[in-house]
Amino acid sequence: MFSARYGNIYTARQLVQLFDRAYGDFEPNEKIWQRPDGRFVDPFRPQIEPEGFQSFDELEQSRDVHLSAVRNMFERLDVFTFTLGLTEAWRSPSDGAVFPLAPGVAGGEFDVASYQFVNFTVDDVIADLNRFLTKLAVVNSRAKVILTVSPVPLIATYEERHVLQATTYSKAALRVAAEMVRKENANVDYFPSYEIITGQFNRGAYFEDDLRSVKKEGVSHVMRLFLKNFAGKSLGPEDSERAAEMARGFGIICDEEQIESSVA
Repeated sequence: MFSARYGNIYTARQLVQLFDRAYGDFEPNEKIWQRPDGRFVDPFRPQIEPEGFQSFDELEQSRDVHLSAVRNMFERLDVFTFTLGLTEAWRSPSDGAVFPLAPGVAGGEFDVASYQFVNFTVDDVIADLNRFLTKLAVVNSRAKVILTVSPVPLIATYEERHVLQATTYSKAALRVAAEMVRKENANVDYFPSYEIITGQFNRGAYFEDDLRSVKKEGVSHVMRLFLKNFAGKSLGPEDSERAAEMARGFGIICDEEQIESSVA
């Protein structure tokens, strides 16, 4: 589950809060959610343990290891790649904590008095990314950052409009934010994985029949161009298979898929 077992970080606000939690600058009020089966989940990594945790102590121990790995990652990395996925999120009005999934989907209980929906603006995303870059430079002055935008459309929206409109806004806002941040920061670059997959010149060839999941051929194409342009490396047979494995695994760890199954 990625380099520090943090599951999916969809929004720039989640990224900033992860950094702050790892360094003790933010302690969210919510520390645990319970599932209908009695097991427990981490509100900020609700699907990291498919079977859930048996107790709060077990969850806390896992969280401590996780945040230690996050600190180790930020302090030692040379290049940090972050994919901007969503502008929509759920947060706690008590402290502003943002969650990867709405409470009640994979754990916890939804209460309109306890949680609020937010759809971040371009300015929000730019501010959050710049805040993160400033914080990262303090612990790792040599770090370089590559931004990408996820080509995967939203599976659902809380906005009172069609999910197609919500997707178009979200991706446009994230793409503009990435561009603005790239221009303002010499250590930041942008890789066009979004454009490679969604470009009309592909005629939808890189999407599965559901028009949402990216085919392994699309992932391989993206990885081939990424390695060629950023690492000066050709994609060999092993790399192609690794890219295909990533494509197969994406559906398993996509939190949004849980929304569909929980509604069903």
